[in-house]
Amino acid sequence: MTTVDELEWFVTLAETEHMTQAAQRLSLAQPTLSRALGRLERRVGAPLFDRVNRRLRLNPYGAIMLEHARRSLAELAAAEERITALRDPGRGTIRIAFLHSIAAGLVPEVLRAYRADAPAVSFELTQAVGHEIVGHVRAGRVDIGLTAPRPDDDGIAWTALHRERLCLAVPPGHRLAGRDRVALAEARDEPFVTLREPIGFRGLTDELCARAGFTPRIAFEGTEIGTLEGFVAAGLGVAIVPEPRPHRAEPGVGHLRLTDDAAHRMIGLAWQRDRPRPPVVARFAEFVVARFGDDARPGPRATLDPVIIRADRPEGPDRT
Repeated sequence: MTTVDELEWFVTLAETEHMTQAAQRLSLAQPTLSRALGRLERRVGAPLFDRVNRRLRLNPYGAIMLEHARRSLAELAAAEERITALRDPGRGTIRIAFLHSIAAGLVPEVLRAYRADAPAVSFELTQAVGHEIVGHVRAGRVDIGLTAPRPDDDGIAWTALHRERLCLAVPPGHRLAGRDRVALAEARDEPFVTLREPIGFRGLTDELCARAGFTPRIAFEGTEIGTLEGFVAAGLGVAIVPEPRPHRAEPGVGHLRLTDDAAHRMIGLAWQRDRPRPPVVARFAEFVVARFGDDARPGPRATLDPVIIRADRPEGPDRT
């Protein structure tokens, strides 16, 4: 059976195509490396290199072997990392999917805080829209989803973290500009720029307009909230958007808080209910809820039990 060392030696030899250079890089005696290559070639039943003028050239057999050797070494490294994570919740990799619209606010705050608390933890990050995040969580492609609304899926556990106010974005010089608050019905005759279906935030826009007694007249449909605000600034229409942080607001755009009590969305933490959670993931979830869940809803702070997240379904039409 081929050993891990022999696979690593072969990969180095394939990358250098030079026995002496590979032996020096590996701190091996050249005869040791040469014998290991001979054993590997006998085992697979084919030469892995062509010998040309005392040089090695990886041949088609060797190319196949290189592909699988790299894959095997990567799988072994991943297994070691998962075992390490099981033994030590302060180490390992956490895979997170999050909404585009919180990429410049909540997500960096969460990562910055947790890296200060657990510097040995690394992250694999994916930006996506809400329904895609639910799909990633359901399929096990990510460990955690930061999304809205609460998924309508019994297999996905979810807890509220952050209640985000919504506002009406208006272009410079608009008749409503300068107001602090506005009833959405006052914008019933305006063209709207919105996210396209099936993005959840589009559903929220439609629901809020329906509550205000009108169907929005759509001037443009996009895929990111930042794009909507850019078109608002250009005078293409108005938009319902999350209330921006002062330093993140689009220059020239007015942001008017909506008077409707349902004009908010709840950002939450989601993961697969029945999938075993590595300690590194469980510790991260506990940290995020404790640090960022205080303002998610009135009443006691949201808590996580050792197996799943539990939270009451929030009020109002929360959407991505």
